Amino acid sequence: MRPIRPSFSPSRSRGLVPEMQDVSKSPATMAKIAIDEARVLVERVMEATGYGAPEAAAIADHLLDCELRGVAMGGLSRAISVADHFAQHRGRIDTLRIQRETPFSAALEGGNRVGYLLGAKATEIAIEKARASGIGMVTGHCAIFSGMLSYYVERITAAGFVAVATSSVGPMVAPEGGTEALFGTNPIAFGFPSASEPVIWDIGTSRIMLAETILAARLGQALPEDVAFDKSGQPTRDPHAALAGAFRVWGGHKGSGLALVVQLFGLMAGTPVVQETYGSIGLFLQAIDPALFGDPEDFATKVAEFSDLLRANRPVEGGPALRLPFERSRQRRKEQLARGYIEVAEEVLRQLHARVDKG
Repeated sequence: MRPIRPSFSPSRSRGLVPEMQDVSKSPATMAKIAIDEARVLVERVMEATGYGAPEAAAIADHLLDCELRGVAMGGLSRAISVADHFAQHRGRIDTLRIQRETPFSAALEGGNRVGYLLGAKATEIAIEKARASGIGMVTGHCAIFSGMLSYYVERITAAGFVAVATSSVGPMVAPEGGTEALFGTNPIAFGFPSASEPVIWDIGTSRIMLAETILAARLGQALPEDVAFDKSGQPTRDPHAALAGAFRVWGGHKGSGLALVVQLFGLMAGTPVVQETYGSIGLFLQAIDPALFGDPEDFATKVAEFSDLLRANRPVEGGPALRLPFERSRQRRKEQLARGYIEVAEEVLRQLHARVDKG
């Protein structure tokens, strides 16, 4: 008997999926906005939606970090979806709480809030427990949008710990060889403290991420080739058709296996086996003290030395010098902080101001 799988329903995802638009538009017109002004704008959107000032500031910090690092899909445009989700589920919003806890672990319930708040709290607890016990493991569920896992991982490595992070969500991605959504976009990240800059690796396990697709839909832009299926299983570049169908998994069978692992971590975190297309995230964070296994300073030195070896590796003929994951986005953030502004699509700014006025 064929298992029952939840299908895409606009009524269930209202607020996350923009209204239908022509996807033949040219690239979006960009506008410059001062970093401090952008931060205040996001905070005002969140406060107009109903979040308190501390929560609004925490959300804004996460979204601004995305923009500063050049990840526009998870930046200011995501504030629109966060605000719309809160408005849609206002009556179901509850407080974040710890469901169970040990000296080295905690299970959190997010109260239907956004995952940025859940992730920030999970990071805080994981670091505290790693300091006390050498290891801290935290799961979280009942929240939407995990954000950039590297945002949490960077903070764990800054505390001197090795970090592991995964986040699952409802069905959006077809397994390799299939055309129906089963996995979430399921990012996974690792971080290692270093005597120089930490080594951080953060990837999604789908060929295109949800935030990219929603942003394309908002701006009326087509998706790249070979990243999505429509609901009948045919390849599509229409972001609306992709949101009603399935994204393609990244990395073939190996990537599909990695996506499966992240999904199973999500089940451990408390998500149901079958949930809505835009269901709760299943977050897992782990902080590990290298001192459990040896001298942490020696380990950090070795990480830095190995990083130098990678950068010095001979590139392919005509190719650029090698770099480590996260280096480009870290440099981008440094440059944008120095110049004092970011560039954001005018349509995104218009919609953000409209939500402030509406609130």
